[in-house]
Amino acid sequence: MSAGPRSRELYRRAVEVLPAGVSSPVRAFRSVGGEPLFYASAEGCHFTDADGRRFIDYVGSWGPLVLGHAHPEVVEAVTRAAAKGLSYGAPCVEEVELAELMVGAVPHLEMVRFVSSGTEAVMSAVRLARAVTGRDVVVKFEGGYHGHADALLVAGGSGLATFGTPSSAGVPADAVRHTVVLPLDDEAALHALMEERGDTVAAVLLEGIPANSGLLVQRQEFVRAVREECTRHGALLLLDEVITGFRLGPAGAAAHYGVTPDLTTYGKIIGGGLPVGAYGGARRIMERLAPLGDVYQAGTLSGNPVAMAAGAATLRRLLADDGAAYARLEATGKSLAAGIRKAFQRRGLPYSVVQVGSILWLVLQEGEPPRAYSGIEAATVQRYAALHGALLEHGVYLAPSAYEVMFASLAHDEAALAETTAAFDAALGALQ
Repeated sequence: MSAGPRSRELYRRAVEVLPAGVSSPVRAFRSVGGEPLFYASAEGCHFTDADGRRFIDYVGSWGPLVLGHAHPEVVEAVTRAAAKGLSYGAPCVEEVELAELMVGAVPHLEMVRFVSSGTEAVMSAVRLARAVTGRDVVVKFEGGYHGHADALLVAGGSGLATFGTPSSAGVPADAVRHTVVLPLDDEAALHALMEERGDTVAAVLLEGIPANSGLLVQRQEFVRAVREECTRHGALLLLDEVITGFRLGPAGAAAHYGVTPDLTTYGKIIGGGLPVGAYGGARRIMERLAPLGDVYQAGTLSGNPVAMAAGAATLRRLLADDGAAYARLEATGKSLAAGIRKAFQRRGLPYSVVQVGSILWLVLQEGEPPRAYSGIEAATVQRYAALHGALLEHGVYLAPSAYEVMFASLAHDEAALAETTAAFDAALGALQ
């Protein structure tokens, strides 16, 4: 489906004043072809584009809208907070309430510090880890995305365990000279690195479930090996739960894998759709932050009352009724995955669906789903581009990238799931 006339007009205007017409690269549709649709409004699991066409949305603002678009309780909380003032640059009731909800729900969280994005959260947590350990080196895994801070915008070198090289122009080599990139799903490479350089490692960064290079679900053995190596060598385990935090459950991927991180970063859901990030951990670590300690980090909009109110309203709904919402999210994810798998099977296609809770990823290639970025075949990207366009014709909107995931929400009811399954079947039929 091509963009409608109104979206095309907006795009022509946008490219004159915004690089590629967008404020974040993937939105430009470059990897799926065509021109982007411009949202006009959204409610529940649907959005309406600028041309009045209605779609079932599986992007959900890239994860935070776990309750669906414009959920009444969140809208009411935002409206009430905004009426009292949009920003204070000072402590407010709302940030205390959201912090109490988070600390009360996550066993390994004793204190949190709010920021305005996931990138800022990880950047600040790395600084804190370096101060606590007195070390400089940070370890991340290939395909893991931790925001666009210079030190973390890095690709692997030529070996299994190498200091990284910048993966973006404008990032000085010196900015990543203390960043090491390891392959995912490889305990031997991790062990070898830590044996050789473990006394220089401040933190090992691991996404809860890597979800920007496919949904790369890791083995429990691997995640626990990361925890053990950190403990053995005095490094901190920094679990990046910007996507998985409060989506997989109150304790996110930490509970999924059965590990306890030293520091955790959050975003997405804790803002209820507004820009928020946070990082937290044990009191002894967090009290190194200024003004109590010697690690400086600040932000004018940190703890913004409107964003805090949106996040608190979202968490209250998720945590109500002994977390019954998470059982519904799990059931929704399983039902959606089953419907898509059935469409693949009906068309005789050897593709699969990875599903963890309400996060899904289409694996448009044969064999077992990859656990590492290197296992994603180039043909998958081409197939996805064709499927993306065909699904738009049938009113279903997926992320405009084969490496991104689908986010289901509590607003995706049985009718929406049935319509989605039918759309997949029809789209696949049209492509065949």
